[in-house]
Amino acid sequence: MMPNPAALVLDHMATGNIFWLVSYPKSGNTWLRILLANYFRGGAETVDINDLFDFPLAASRPLFDEHSGLEASDLTHDEIERYRPRVYEEMSRCQRGPRFLKTHDTYHTTPSGDPLFPASATAGVVYLVRNPLDVAVSFAHHSRVSFDEIIETMACEETSWFAEPQKLGAQLRQHLSSWSGHVRSWVDDSDLRLCLLRYEDMLVDPIGTFTECLAFIGESPSHSEVESAVLRSGFDRLRTLELTSGFGEKPAGVGTFFRKGRAGSWREELTKTQAGRIADNHREMMHRIGYKVEELLPVEAERQETVREEPLPGNSSEGSDGL
Repeated sequence: MMPNPAALVLDHMATGNIFWLVSYPKSGNTWLRILLANYFRGGAETVDINDLFDFPLAASRPLFDEHSGLEASDLTHDEIERYRPRVYEEMSRCQRGPRFLKTHDTYHTTPSGDPLFPASATAGVVYLVRNPLDVAVSFAHHSRVSFDEIIETMACEETSWFAEPQKLGAQLRQHLSSWSGHVRSWVDDSDLRLCLLRYEDMLVDPIGTFTECLAFIGESPSHSEVESAVLRSGFDRLRTLELTSGFGEKPAGVGTFFRKGRAGSWREELTKTQAGRIADNHREMMHRIGYKVEELLPVEAERQETVREEPLPGNSSEGSDGL
């Protein structure tokens, strides 16, 4: 049985300078980056949400081109993946002090057999996990697909992002696997130093949970420093900033990126059957992380199932959440 997730730290050896900020999509990774930006930059105002360049995507195509000396557009997906571990090692060698890279990739090996995220480049992993019932709702809105389609996506071990061979996007191919497979790859298969945080714990106790995160990365903040970063990263502030200044990371066609930012919205949007499918697909891993299916679903069992024509979530003005 996995220990209390809020206190889980796998303390393997770390030799590099990169902290990987890891999550399955729509699990709070952007919120974590903003919290870190507000903490490290200080000040009284919230950071510009369109200026998170200190916390880039590990799968950024421009980042790869800059540090590899190659053009990703000249390479296949597999060729790019063979180079990525070397790129991260070079970035770590050139970095004085910690560097933070966001990723949605699973922990896996490249076609050459090397770990995509090499231990030699790694200072640690902050793995942020969220209840898959809420992930499904947020991911569907973000992707502008139906809940049924996203449930299938989250159960498929072969799921990848930006994998179309003929499309040249701003991001490189990323292996997502299933929701359970993603968690398993980092918590069980990785030999990297890791701190696991739950999105729900960040909502209930943001100061305590973020303090734990900062301690893991080697910081010793005062209570007031953490409190200030948390206040400046509040959901209402982020939503206001998006409405006034836009958010460059928001997919085209999505209403708003910072949509609800809370736990439990699945109860309002998923049918009993849909929630049951997610629970059946991920029951074992949900229990390991502390999401007790028997406690989550009894309320849904009493709810009358309604048959309705489900609109594409992306066609509403609500957008996505999960930060």
